[in-house]
Amino acid sequence: MAAAAGEEQEMLAQRLKAAVHYTVGCLCEEVEEDKDVQFSKQIVAAISDIAFRQCEIFAKDLEMFARHAKRTTVTAEDVKLLARRSNSLLKYITQKSEELASSNMEQKEKKKKKSSTSKRERTPEEQEASVTENEDSNMA
Repeated sequence: MAAAAGEEQEMLAQRLKAAVHYTVGCLCEEVEEDKDVQFSKQIVAAISDIAFRQCEIFAKDLEMFARHAKRTTVTAEDVKLLARRSNSLLKYITQKSEELASSNMEQKEKKKKKSSTSKRERTPEEQEASVTENEDSNMA
């Protein structure tokens, strides 16, 4: 059973590596068109391998940051901590994090408004009609 799980994990890692390689290839093609340069297949493979290894390191670091904080979930603060050495990346991540936070707050406020309007107080006529309906159903 453990061998099957190991094989499945290896297969997923290979698929992920292939996806990274494909994406790096596409990015290299864009740069080739923009800058009038050529990338050999070996260079694309090397860039892909380096990018994949760096992502593995990032993932382990993020996991350790969360574990150190006694959490099982990686948060935006963990990602900011990871990006602290690159000012431009940190600034970008902070900006996006703030945008997401404000968007989430807006959505929560909309939900509150919807639930408060559905739970609004009923008029005396509505209350009387409700009581009458309940009495009628009890008599049946």
